[in-house]
Amino acid sequence: MNAPPAAYDTRLLPFSDSAVDEAAGLILRGLPVGLPTETVYGLAADATNGEAVARIYAAKGRPSFNPLIVHVADLDAAERIALFEPLARTLAAHFWPGPLTLVLPLRDDAPISSLVVAGLPTIALRVPAHPAMQALLAATGRPLAAPSANASGRISPTRAEHVLASLGGRIPLILDAGPTRHGIESTIVGVSDGVARLLRPGPLGEAELGVTLSAPPVGAIEAPGQMQSHYAPAKPLRIDAAAPGPGEWMIGFGGVQGDSNLSISGDLVEAAATLFDRLYEAETQRSAAIAVAPVPREGLGIAINDRLARAAAPRRDEPADEPPD
Repeated sequence: MNAPPAAYDTRLLPFSDSAVDEAAGLILRGLPVGLPTETVYGLAADATNGEAVARIYAAKGRPSFNPLIVHVADLDAAERIALFEPLARTLAAHFWPGPLTLVLPLRDDAPISSLVVAGLPTIALRVPAHPAMQALLAATGRPLAAPSANASGRISPTRAEHVLASLGGRIPLILDAGPTRHGIESTIVGVSDGVARLLRPGPLGEAELGVTLSAPPVGAIEAPGQMQSHYAPAKPLRIDAAAPGPGEWMIGFGGVQGDSNLSISGDLVEAAATLFDRLYEAETQRSAAIAVAPVPREGLGIAINDRLARAAAPRRDEPADEPPD
């Protein structure tokens, strides 16, 4: 999908009460704004307004079959939108506000635009912990659809300047509250019939959630972030690289050195927080391609490797190495 022409002189304002008031006014007029959550920066719009949601898709160049996460202020607000069984309510009580998204059956009377769920009978809901998003929820009194604030399929933004570089001219306003805490998108869990299924790995894993998570069916888009090619830089990306190849900018990890490093000490929390920063940095270099050192596939490393695998996958407008099954 081609990017829309520039329509705005995008402003970047430091997070403050007055900036939130201005952002709320834009939201209530049906326009999207960029702002931070504790995971990555999001592009928020009124989830009850179909035209506002359409402007998210237009700004991002996002395929309309890819659903959006809806952010709400608290569990009470979430229960007005989705049906909660006991397991879902337990998870929400323990991990909201925070980096957990629950995919649950959509209530028949939920005041949510059909564009948000992309034709699915379920909805992805999260109660964010970041004060900027909570302030905007309070100021608008609306549930806010808010995918990551970047062009569709590209590197997720962890700083306001990342949003400006990706969406400048496409949205009117970005609230700047500095770098995000987790640096990686929320864990997404689908709950039905007493079973929790991992739909996207993230900051919370099985140990923290206290449940055994079964894998989703292969191939179906059930939740945001499940497209094969996603989070991608504009250059070819090679993962699990022990050393750089010709013309590659090397992102190291632990003992594997490079031009930059996710975490010299091998700390997975630090690696998650710096992942998209390092990809943005690598994208700006003169090198023709990017290589990333191996990251352990355990704990938070599962989510990091998920993002790297999708970032390295062929884009929809590029040929795949092999035909699809």
